[in-house]
Amino acid sequence: MQTYLRIFIILFLGTMVSSTAVRAQVSVRDSVFGFSAAAVTGGYSLPGGDLADRFGNNFSIGGKYIRKTKANWTWGFQGDFLFGDEVRETTILNGLVTSQGELITQDGTYGTALLYERGWKVETQLGKIFPVLGPNKNSGLVFMAGAGFLQHKIRIESQGDRIPYLEGNYTKGYDRLTNGWYISEFIGYMNFGNRRRVNFFIGIEAVQAFTACRRSFNFDTRMADDKERNDMLLGLKFGWIIPLYKKIPNAYYFD
Repeated sequence: MQTYLRIFIILFLGTMVSSTAVRAQVSVRDSVFGFSAAAVTGGYSLPGGDLADRFGNNFSIGGKYIRKTKANWTWGFQGDFLFGDEVRETTILNGLVTSQGELITQDGTYGTALLYERGWKVETQLGKIFPVLGPNKNSGLVFMAGAGFLQHKIRIESQGDRIPYLEGNYTKGYDRLTNGWYISEFIGYMNFGNRRRVNFFIGIEAVQAFTACRRSFNFDTRMADDKERNDMLLGLKFGWIIPLYKKIPNAYYFD
């Protein structure tokens, strides 16, 4: 009798464990997990404030680290390289051109210099995912706030011509190197696919930066620029996410 009772208990417990494992596998899409992820990011932004007086629209590429908790809070950091080909402060080289508006090269011929926007930003972020409109409870609308450091300048490139007064350290007198701290806000959608194949985020990002020129002297104006600036960006931000799951039981994967 006792032998049969022990067998019954073992079989009962085994059945319960198996049932629990099956239920865990079936309900995994409704479970919330904490994990890390990396992302490749891109963006397109419109300038605002003082930045709009210097540059036009710009693009960005970068990377991002994300840590998501079981409570769907997110934190992490990201870095972006900013670039564009529209510079609105076109008068910075006016003092270097001839009466015909031409630059003179080292060989005494006419040369050309092009102006570009270049910059970068890094920041830390804190956010929250609200599990609506997603394939599982780890996906949904996401709100994030961040703080970081922004730098931008005018890049001057001569087109294959030697223009000595626009090379090396001389460019620092014209490039308007500017940097400072900023805050940011992001609202969008973040998706972690059930089969770990389709993972991305997309949304609108706003940046408000408090910057100043870091060059002690501008050659074209023959004076220092000590104005405090308010540089702003507003645009589309997106990224492809690569989850960095730990080695955990299959019942905890998004399958």
